[in-house]
Amino acid sequence: MKLGTKTPALAAALGVALGATLAAGCGGKHEAKDAPPAAVTAATARAEAVEVPDLVELYGTVAADSTAAIGSRVMANVVSVPVKVGDLVKAGDVLVEIDPQTAKGQEAQARGALAQARGALALAERNYQRFQALAKSGSASELELDMARMQYEQAKGAVQQGEGAVEAASSVAKESRVVAPFPGRVAARMVEPGDFAAPGRPLVTVESAVGRRLVVSVPASAAVATGLQTGQKVAVRVDGIGAPLTGVVVEVSPGADPSSHTFTAKIDLAGAPVAAGMTGRAALDAGKRKAVLVPAGAVFASGGLSMVSVRDADGKSRSRAVTTGAAHDGRVEVLSGLSGGETVLVGLKALPPDGSPVTEAVK
Repeated sequence: MKLGTKTPALAAALGVALGATLAAGCGGKHEAKDAPPAAVTAATARAEAVEVPDLVELYGTVAADSTAAIGSRVMANVVSVPVKVGDLVKAGDVLVEIDPQTAKGQEAQARGALAQARGALALAERNYQRFQALAKSGSASELELDMARMQYEQAKGAVQQGEGAVEAASSVAKESRVVAPFPGRVAARMVEPGDFAAPGRPLVTVESAVGRRLVVSVPASAAVATGLQTGQKVAVRVDGIGAPLTGVVVEVSPGADPSSHTFTAKIDLAGAPVAAGMTGRAALDAGKRKAVLVPAGAVFASGGLSMVSVRDADGKSRSRAVTTGAAHDGRVEVLSGLSGGETVLVGLKALPPDGSPVTEAVK
């Protein structure tokens, strides 16, 4: 027998061995692929289609009942600011002192002008009386009498103008001491000693110490659906405060804003100790709506999705992606993915593979 030449018997033996090896390999893969998923034991619950309150959630900011940005008509340097942010003040307490000399000088000028006007009035009145007597005796013409009357009336007008100027200057002079218009708390201090005060420039902001309101913007559709009106009670949550509050709508704008199509509503927080500037949410009741609810333990977070496992008619698990909504007493609203009536698995630590036989846990 020559080297490199196979006998028919040897070739047949090698072919049988190779076929057996390939068959064994293919058979092993086929068996692994067809291995059924492990059974899973879990509690089950039914996805319920129920009616729930239709709540419209609105976001807003807490504001004080009364807020005033206080300025002065005096144009002069600030001498002192005896209050700081957070101080409690009473009505009439001094907030800012402004150099009074300029205002006092203006008042003195006004009083001097008034004195001159009164002197001119007295002279014009005597002159008018003299021409009246002369006109009766025919010693003065009608034109001279009319001229005297006109000068007298002009002098009376000058006195009235001077009196008004004195009142205005005196009023401005009093504003050299800027005082709190109502009891409250200093919310902002915008000037320091040496700053220049001018008309129209706020110096200090004061807000009422008690009384808080949540100010929200209500879409026109929500205002109609909820029947928004004053006196309506509203559930409120203020961020940072765990306990819910019950507020009352005390003010609603008469018309919607033309650009945003929203109404502004103010909700009184019934004396709750809440700081102005905090954010909060108000829930307006728009009646009832249909919803599908499942236990919170039936929802899994997987890859950024919310998933539930449903037991099908064959008793096997099937995964479904769902969109969740609000929580309702330990249950979660499913906005899409379930229609109600499905049996979902509850309490599992992980989402089971699709097709896993489901055995219901003994309660």
